[in-house]
Amino acid sequence: MNQIRKLLVIGFVWPEPNSSAAGGRMMQLISFFNNQGYQITFSSPALDSDFMVDLKDYNVDKKSIALNCASFDLFIKDLNPDVVLFDRFMIEEQFGWRVAENCPNALRIIDTEDLHCLRLARQKAFKEHRNFIPADLLSEEVAKREIASILRCDLALMISEYEMELLESVFKIDSALLFYLPFLLEPISESILEDLPSFEEREDFVFIGNFLHEPNWNAVQYLKETIWPLVKKKLPKANMSIYGAYPSQKVLQLHNPKEGFFINGRALSASEVVSKAKVVLAPLRFGAGLKGKLVEAMQCGTPSVTTSIGAEAMSGDLVWNGFVNDDAFDFAESAIQLYQNKIIWLKAQQNGIVIINERYSKKNHEENFAKQLEFLLSNLKEHRLANFMGELLQHHTLKSTKYMSKWIEEKNKK
Repeated sequence: MNQIRKLLVIGFVWPEPNSSAAGGRMMQLISFFNNQGYQITFSSPALDSDFMVDLKDYNVDKKSIALNCASFDLFIKDLNPDVVLFDRFMIEEQFGWRVAENCPNALRIIDTEDLHCLRLARQKAFKEHRNFIPADLLSEEVAKREIASILRCDLALMISEYEMELLESVFKIDSALLFYLPFLLEPISESILEDLPSFEEREDFVFIGNFLHEPNWNAVQYLKETIWPLVKKKLPKANMSIYGAYPSQKVLQLHNPKEGFFINGRALSASEVVSKAKVVLAPLRFGAGLKGKLVEAMQCGTPSVTTSIGAEAMSGDLVWNGFVNDDAFDFAESAIQLYQNKIIWLKAQQNGIVIINERYSKKNHEENFAKQLEFLLSNLKEHRLANFMGELLQHHTLKSTKYMSKWIEEKNKK
């Protein structure tokens, strides 16, 4: 009888799938490992939140852990996991050396979510009123930390093919350390499509996104100040509804019913809100990764207008489920066209369904990931020997980070 394998997830935060795409992504990974028969423990140094899932409902043990504390060493030695999944590079920095020291034979995987250094470099270029170029990544401080973290792990899960290409071309990372694993979604069938609201049953425009995420706040500002006035002029009866978790006071201040611009805060059901809307608008001017809001639009049969940043790496060679425009005037014109023309709207809706079914097939991606896991678990020693830079970084990090952490630990005792 095969022994049950153990997975330890070390989360940056507790999963909140209704608050962000990152939370939804984490629940997809938990579902995958559950289906593979793993015994799962989810740990995090974060405080509990009102919107986190109850992990017990997903057959997952919950464990609060502390930063810079030897209690984690005792915990992980006792658990002795076969696989450790780090939720973003900041978590690997904190706990990676402890995992390597206490469970050297555990397979170490980092889920990058998106490339933080890419998002920050694009944000910097945007604020400097210039175009981003890949060479910008080399001077980004976060890049040094993020790339080192990827190299120290045995495998990095990448949600975007574009970001994989960047890692290989700009940072010369061996493709054997990277694995393409986008959103893992169920296919959209004809019966699901028939149950969705029709063109005539829908009204208004919608944007949805977590406001702790800077690209979302910037996009809403851009909508309010530039794009929405252009749309409203041609469609005076239409409204723009903004939904998102954790809106700050500066977000709430944009609420203006006279202009048909509504800030609604957190949506109780994002899919319900998006399904009732006629068009999703997402004028993202910087960012990285895949956009959960645009995948959700496709799942809800709602066409979208976005930018090249928004659509990046999402549709491959397939036609977008609406329009992709970087110019504000063209963006507004596309939004108006989708809103008024049923034939164009229906074609866009169909394009979105094709993208979901061909690009994000849960079955296909999970089969590939399961094979890769088995290969690495069976060939871990050889895999690590081929990653000398990673072993080198692990050696030096274990020394420097270890003693910094121990110094903080001693300081905290006083």
